[in-house]
Amino acid sequence: MTWLVSAGRGLRRYAGVVPFGVYMVLGLLVPLIAVAIGAFQSPNGGGFTFANVKYATHGIYLHGFAQTIFLAVISSILPGILGLLIAYAIWSARRGSVLRQIAITASAVFANFGGVPLAFLFIATLGSSGLASKWLTDLGFNPYQHGFSLYSLSGVIVVYLYFQIPLMVLVILPALEGLRPAWREAASNMGARTWQYWRHVGGPVLFPSFLGCLLLLFGSALSAYATAEAMTSGTIPLTAIQIGSFLNGNVLAGQQNVGKALGLGLVIIIAVAMTLYTLLQRRAARWLQ
Repeated sequence: MTWLVSAGRGLRRYAGVVPFGVYMVLGLLVPLIAVAIGAFQSPNGGGFTFANVKYATHGIYLHGFAQTIFLAVISSILPGILGLLIAYAIWSARRGSVLRQIAITASAVFANFGGVPLAFLFIATLGSSGLASKWLTDLGFNPYQHGFSLYSLSGVIVVYLYFQIPLMVLVILPALEGLRPAWREAASNMGARTWQYWRHVGGPVLFPSFLGCLLLLFGSALSAYATAEAMTSGTIPLTAIQIGSFLNGNVLAGQQNVGKALGLGLVIIIAVAMTLYTLLQRRAARWLQ
C-alpha cells in the first residue's frame, strides 16, 4: 500500500511535465524520425539509399547550404554586436525608469515579429517603390543606385536585423543582470579603470554567454523561412526555401526525398549549434549563479 502512495505522489509530481512531453514527442520527435527515415529511403518507397544525401550535398543544394550558413553567420554577428550595445545601454539605465521598460517591452514585441507581415513592411517602406525609398530619392539619395536591392541576400540580411537585434537584447540582458555590482566595486577599490574591469572581469564572465547568444541567433536565422520566401519569391537558393519548394510539390523525378535529406542537414547543423549553446550556458552559469 505504501508503494502505491509513493507512486501516486511521483505521478502527481511529474503530471505537469506530461503535456510538454507529449507535445515534444508529437511535434518534434516523430517528425524528426520521419525525416531521418525518408532521407535514406529510395523514391519509390523501397530500400535504403544514399542517393538523397548525395543530391542534397551537391550542385544547387550545396550552394543553398553555403548561402544559408553565410546568411545565418552574418545575421548573428551583426545583431549580436548591436544587440549587446543596446542591452548594455538598457542595463546601465536607471532601474524602474519608463524608457527602460519601454525598450525591454519593445524588444520582446519586435523579436517575435516576422514572416510575411515583416516582409510586407519592408517592401512597402524600403522596396523599389517604397515610401522611404521615394523620400530618399526626392532628397537626392537613391538607395538602389549603388547596387543594393531589398530582394537580394544583402536585403534579407537587413530585414533579419529587425528581429535578430531585439532577440539578442532579450537573451543577453539576463547575463548582464548577472554581473554582480560587488565585482565592479572591488575592481574600483583596487584602482582598476572601466576598460580594465571589462578586460579582466566583466568581459571574461560575459563572453561565454555572448557566444551562446550568437549561436541562438545563428539557429534562428538558419531556420527562418517565411520572410525570405515572401521577399525573394525563392530566387535566392536558401535551404529552407528549397525545402519549401519540395513541400509545394516542385519535385524532380527521382528526387522526391531530397527535401527530407535537406531537412536532416539543417537539423544536424542546428543540433550542433544548440549543443554548443548548452555547453556555453553551463559555463556561464558558474559565474552568474
